[in-house]
Amino acid sequence: MSDQNVHNAGFTPSGITGGSLASSLMSREARASGGGVPSGGPTSTLQGMGATGTTHSSGYTSSGISGGSRASSTMSGEATAHGGGVPRGGTTSTVQSI
Repeated sequence: MSDQNVHNAGFTPSGITGGSLASSLMSREARASGGGVPSGGPTSTLQGMGATGTTHSSGYTSSGISGGSRASSTMSGEATAHGGGVPRGGTTSTVQSI
């Protein structure tokens, strides 16, 4: 994953771009969470990467998730919380897809 992909999706150093994939994701996540965007969720994770330009070191790669990375830790935590599987639409799958 590259910083450019994250920025193109609408996660930028100046915030989420209106009308973008990022704003759509934020809206869906907020509705599902009762009005707020949870810390550690897809929107906050991607916005953090977009704001700081840290996608290259996060472990989300075009070849999959790198072992021992932030991404693998997120994936492990999500799988544990969901009984062994990584849920579609969760942080790991959403961030990896972008």
